Order: sequence, then C-alpha cells, then structure tokens
Amino acid sequence: MRKTALLYLIPILLIHACSQPGRQEENAKSTKSEKTAFQTSNPWKPVTDVRADVAIVYSVKDHHGKADMTFEERVQTWRDKGYTTHFMSGIAWGEYQDYFTGEWDGEWHLDEGQVTQKGDTLWHGHMVPYIVPSMNFIQYMKEKVIKRVIDAGIDAIYLEEPEFWARSGYSEAFKREWKEYYGFDWRPQHESAENTYLSNKLKYHLYYRAVEECFSFAKEYGKTKGMDVRCYVPTHSLVNYSQWMIVSPEASLASLPSVDGYIAQVWTGTSREPNYYNGQAKERVFETAFLEYGSMESMTAPTGRKMYFLTDPIEDWPRDWADYKKNYQATFAAQLLYPMVANYEVMPWPDRIYEGLYRTSADSEEKAKIPRFYSTQMQVMINTLNDMPLSDNKVSGSQGIGVLMSNSLMFQRFPTHQGYDDPQLSNFYGQALPLLKRGIPVKTVHIENVTFPKTWDNLKILIMSYANMKPMKEEAHGHIADWVKNGGVLVYCGRDEDVFQGVQEWWNMDGNKFKAPSEDLFQKLGLKAPFESGEFSFGKGKVVILRQDPKEFVLEKNNDMNFVNAIKKLYDTDQISGKLEFKNHFSLSRGPYEIISVVNENEDQTPYTLKGKLIDLFDPEIPVLNEKQVHPGEQAFLYNIESVKNPNSPQVLATAARVYEEKVAKDMYSLVAKSPLNTTNVMRILLPKKPESIEIMDSTGTDMQFESSWDENSKTCFLSFENKPKGVHIKLDW
Repeated sequence: MRKTALLYLIPILLIHACSQPGRQEENAKSTKSEKTAFQTSNPWKPVTDVRADVAIVYSVKDHHGKADMTFEERVQTWRDKGYTTHFMSGIAWGEYQDYFTGEWDGEWHLDEGQVTQKGDTLWHGHMVPYIVPSMNFIQYMKEKVIKRVIDAGIDAIYLEEPEFWARSGYSEAFKREWKEYYGFDWRPQHESAENTYLSNKLKYHLYYRAVEECFSFAKEYGKTKGMDVRCYVPTHSLVNYSQWMIVSPEASLASLPSVDGYIAQVWTGTSREPNYYNGQAKERVFETAFLEYGSMESMTAPTGRKMYFLTDPIEDWPRDWADYKKNYQATFAAQLLYPMVANYEVMPWPDRIYEGLYRTSADSEEKAKIPRFYSTQMQVMINTLNDMPLSDNKVSGSQGIGVLMSNSLMFQRFPTHQGYDDPQLSNFYGQALPLLKRGIPVKTVHIENVTFPKTWDNLKILIMSYANMKPMKEEAHGHIADWVKNGGVLVYCGRDEDVFQGVQEWWNMDGNKFKAPSEDLFQKLGLKAPFESGEFSFGKGKVVILRQDPKEFVLEKNNDMNFVNAIKKLYDTDQISGKLEFKNHFSLSRGPYEIISVVNENEDQTPYTLKGKLIDLFDPEIPVLNEKQVHPGEQAFLYNIESVKNPNSPQVLATAARVYEEKVAKDMYSLVAKSPLNTTNVMRILLPKKPESIEIMDSTGTDMQFESSWDENSKTCFLSFENKPKGVHIKLDW
C-alpha cells in the first residue's frame, strides 16, 4: 500500500500460494494446489472470478463494504465456486473500531495510535490509527480475529504489514512500552541519534512480539480444532521500508517457529520510488523491483521458509492505463528473474482492477474501466503463473556478488542528526546500482541470516557498509570472518563518520571500547588499527577497505568507477569465476518461458535480440514471432515454442483464461476455459495440423462467436472469444 499517513487509503495486500507448478487438469474444486492466489474483501462475483487457486478473504468485519454478509458468508461464496479460502488482515491497522471505541473491553483505545512529534496521530482510515501494538491489542487480535477465522475452518492466516512509522514514537502508549522495555523513562527521538536508535529498536521489538504472539496462538488454537494452521507475513521489502522510513521486524521473523513464510509485497507503487544513480534521482522501476524481490528471496532462502511474490496490474495512486501497463511489465519481469520462487499472488483487490475507473491518458482527466487489450494481456500474464516452473537456471551475468543488509537499515532514516544524511537510501543503492546497471545480477545478503550455512552458498564477493546500518549482534562478525578465512572476499565501504556509530550498543559496552562496529569486524579479520584503505589477506580470503561512503558512488556523476574497478579486479583474480562481465541486459529461461530486461543508463544501447518461434506474452494478440528485439528500458516475456515438451501432443501454449477438463483423442482436442465476465480471451493452441472444425459453446451448449486463425510455421491455432466464468467449451477436430 502507498504509505501516506493521515489520508485514507485502500491497503494493498498480499496473498498465499504454493505447491507444484503446472496447469491443473483437475476441477478447481478438487485441487489442493496453492500455487497462485489473490486477495479480496468482497464476495464472489462473475466479474472478479480470477481463477487462481486461492481466494484470500480480507477482514472479519461483517457487512463489509457493499457486501451485506457476515464474514463466514463471504468466505462461503468463494468456496462454493471451488476456491481454497485463506484469511488476511492488517496487524498495524485494520477495521478494529470495536477495539478503539471500547466496544470490546469497555475501554477507549484511540490513545494507542502512532503519534508524531507534532502530536498528530497517523491514520490509516476513519477511526483506524496505525497501532502501537500493546499486549491488550494483541489479546483482542487473538480473541476477536484469529479465533473466529479458525472457527470458520480457515487454516492459513496472513497478518500483513507489521509497520511502525519512523517519524512516530510520541504517544502515551509508546512511552509506556518504552518504560517497560528499557526500564527508564521515554526519551524523545529527535533530541539525539542515541534516542532515535533506541526508539526504532523498540518499534522493531513491538511488532516482532505482536507477530510471534498472534501466530503462536493461532497454531495452538488450531491444534485444539485438529487443524494445522499456517501463518504468513505479507510485507514490503527491507529496501522499501528503509527508503519509506518505516520500521518492521522483516528478516528476524524468518527464524520464528510460528512463521511459515512471507508475501513479497513489491509492485509499481514501491518500485517507482526514485533513487540516485550517476548523480540523478529518478524512477528506476525494473532495477528497484529486482533488488526488492531479491531482498525478499534472500531473506527466506537460508531458512527454508516459503516466499510468494506479488505484482499488481495497477497501483494505489490514480494514474493512467499506459503508465500501469509499462510498470506492471517491469515488475512482472523482475519477479520472474528469480527462478527459485514459483508461488505468486497474481493480483490484489480484483474489484478495483476490473471495475475501477482510471485515467485514459496521462494528460487527460477522462476515466474508464480497464481497456480490453490490457485486461487480456494481464490475464495471459497471470495465467502463465499457474504454469510457471521452478528452475535451476540462473539469470544471465556474473554470479556470486552480494550486498549485505540488516534490519537496522530502518533505524537511521529519520530524523537526521548532526547533518549526516542518506538521500533516498543512497548508501544501499550505491553498493548495488553501479553493478546492476552494468548487467551484473547482484544479490542481497541479510546479516540476520549469517548463522545459516546456506546464506554463504555460491557467494564470492560480499560488499558491505556500516554507513547506513549497524550490526545488532556481535556474533555476526564471527561468521563473516570465518567466511573470509575460508576464501571469501569482503569489500567494506565506509568512512564510519555518521553519528550512529557512537550509539550505546554492544561494540562500546560490556568491556568493548570500539569507536565503530567495523573495528570489531576488522580485528576479527586480523587487521590492526588505524584500519585504513587497502587490500589485506586473511586466511584463504581477502579484505578490501574503501574509505568512502557508498552514497558517494551514486550522488555524484561518474563517481562509481573506482568502486566498480575494485570489484572487477577482485572478481577477475578468481580463476573459477572467470572475468566480470559487463552488459546491458538480463535474461533467463524457465521451462518454455523466456524473460528479458534491457537496462538503460548503460554505455551499450544496442537491443537484445532473440530468435526462434516465440509467442509474445506482453502482446494481447499473442502473435508468433521469428525474432524479438528488446530495447533499453524495456522488458519482454516470451513463450519459446521450440522448448515445448511433447510437441506432438495438442496443448494450450498461451491463454487469457484458465484451462480445465482437457481431453485428447486421435483427431480431436477439447477443453474448458474459464475467466472473469466482461473480458476477452485469446488462446494459442499447438495442434498436429490445421483444424477442420472448431466448436465453441457456453455452459448451456449455445454456440458462441469467435475469431480464429492458423499459423502453419508454428502449428498453432489462434482463438479469441468472450470469457465466461461458468466456462467456455472448445472442441477442435483435424
């Protein structure tokens, strides 16, 4: 969701999915797949019959919105149409008016909202403040929300966006929590860096506690009902929360036994946040999305937790349809470049996507519902997610370079102290964008995960800085030092001059007297003060110290070459890795799918060209191409017909509907296609030869109008007709 406090917003949310990839031939009612999902607060409607595996029903509030139904009745409408049903609600805000107004326990609780220095409460909606999650509120969540959901037979719960605004922390409720946690009276965060650090560390703790308490209760209560309740945290990426100045537990939750996984809430709204590169601040949607999805994937990969990727065909702020389409393609391509994740929230809030009114062009105030060409393209894209396989393939480019992250990235963002600023999170982007913009698929590494051996898999160079974050536990340095000793290469960038270096933490307490946490790390790496710039050996590995803050690489034009050359020199000396490859694109094959993105702001402005028999999945006409050129700043999503398994077997290769009840005979192929009402389907079907007859009927047996064509080169039949939620019956004979 777009984070604008004091304004009422429709929250963006998440979802659940998991299980084996591949088109489900079984009836939707009998399948147990949870690979794809969407989230809705409304009952089933023919115009939003998305045909993913799971419908996430949002909010336990009865008579929600325009639906004159109880929560249980809303759930049942989706079950009646064959969907698996899950539940979702916010944990930092939600329709909990009965708690705030005293209906639940007879006490008024609006004082538990998050409050700024000016005394303003941060609101998410009418009588819905962002919450300081007290134990009393947690008890309310257990009794009024979680218990009711499990009693309704739902065994998967999502509590989204545990978030505390960095600029808040002045309410009486927060002051009470401060005294209980620290044992001394509250201190205003604007008065010192020390107070800011303590304030944000408490915010982090409060939502860690809230999630742990709620999910532990859900699992225990589920057991009393004979249910295995699964619990997920839909959350923005650490990249986004840090940039938007929000505090959340993020990576630390992955180690909780009660947390089964996450939803990566990444979409146009988060990824279009401007960042600096080559001295210019602007939107870089693909690159930001790539780093956001990467930070979510790397957060859970070492722990074995599930991860589900979200995209949204629109976003929270009203814009025009062309803007939505362009940025949807960028974020969609970015998510597919992580082949180790194959579970998706295909969309949030289908009602606003299919029924909302948005501008027809950037320079017009005229509004219209989603154009047919865009809804068709969107449905082609989301139906590929039902089929998207996991893959051992790697995105093109030099592998093994990572950037270290920590939850404490969120602790230093607001307010600014003693003039030290980090514009648009440039100390993070300064380590990543100079490489990403040169076609290097840099990954992220979470310091909270360094205790897990898998964190270090295939990592050759680790880039880090304490200019914008601090290590919350001393033990992390021991694991980093062990990795270097065994052959890793560590590149430390930072002047260590920000005021947060001196906050009271483990590196300057209990016998430690380091002026900066990096001094403890350097000492463990066998270095001696004054820890100046240079290259040093430690065991089988190396340590390189660059005494520049990473933001300097991107805030000034043409100022990243020393950093890039240092990485290249280190990479090139590794005989196994080969030379560091600079290029202007990323590409990946996942089964028959080809994903390509060509970056701009690169010296190489040549397009990427792919040849073969290719279906263009970003084109609502799904044409067959012999060649596809992708230009800088663009993405492509293609189906490679030459990669089809069992090419002699009739099969649907691309479609804007979900396929059921496939039947193959000697000279016949039939199926049923389902998708929302008031949308247009396109299909490209692989056949042994041109069909002699085509029958297309609705569920009553009535013939339907359709368009068809035959492409002899690819042996594919193109069909187009109006979608029906009850199903369109298709029969082809040859």
